[in-house]
Formats: sequence, C-alpha cells, structure tokens
Amino acid sequence: MRCPFCGNDDTQVKDSRPTDDNAAIRRRRQCPSCGARFTTFERVQLRELTVLKSGGRREPFDRDKLQGSMKIALRKRMVDDEKLDRVVNGIVRRLESGGETEIKSKDIGEAVMDALLGLDKVAYVRFASVYRDFQEIEAFKDIVGEIGGAR
Repeated sequence: MRCPFCGNDDTQVKDSRPTDDNAAIRRRRQCPSCGARFTTFERVQLRELTVLKSGGRREPFDRDKLQGSMKIALRKRMVDDEKLDRVVNGIVRRLESGGETEIKSKDIGEAVMDALLGLDKVAYVRFASVYRDFQEIEAFKDIVGEIGGAR
C-alpha cells in the first residue's frame, strides 16, 4: 500500500481488526520512510458492477460516490458515520448479490431512497428533491404528505 503522505510503496500493517459489522477489515499502517500513520479498509467485492445511466452511458460503480451523495443529504443530521457505513454496505451487498453486473442508476437511486426513509426523513426529502428533480413547492408538499401518511 502506497503511503498517502510521501508516496513510498512499502508500508507496514501495525494493527488489523474487523469493523463492527464485520463487512470490512480496518488496517492501521505506518510508513517506514516518513513515519506517518494512516488507516485503510479492505472490503469484499462480489462482482464488478457497472452503472447504466439514464442517457445510456456506462460507468463503473463507485461506493464512495454512493456514500458521498448520502452524506450530502445527511449533512447536519444526527446520524453517525458508522450507521451510514452499515447502510451503504447493505445497499452495496444487495446490488452485488442481485445477479446483474449492470445496474440502472434509477435502481440505485430507489435503493438510496428506501434506505434514507428508514434512516432520516429529512435526509430522505433532501435526497428526493435532487433525485426526483423537484421544480415546484407542491412536490415537497407531496413527499412530506407521503411520509406523514406512512406513520
């Protein structure tokens, strides 16, 4: 593993342990060249996924992009990073175990919507407003009404 600080190709693993949900291995590493310490995570990848965008374009699935979009929706909400990581792991596992190597971006968006509805309703509305491209205030009223009616 390359050191992110000095670029040295040889770093040493000082500690390894599973994450709380056992979905990854957390490794503490140290660079013998500059002495810097950093953390890496190792996850199981069942298959290479490709995202089929609505315009027909294809791009490799990016777990970090998925997590980043959810973090934006969850900004300033009381959801810790560990809980978000477990939710993202669940979405990725579902996508990987679905049997398909090409996943429509719409299916990923719906999986995120379902996850956010159970995680934080404000984040759900935030994500929905971008994902469904709300143009009018009525769209916000409709989705808030759906959440309120789901109690």
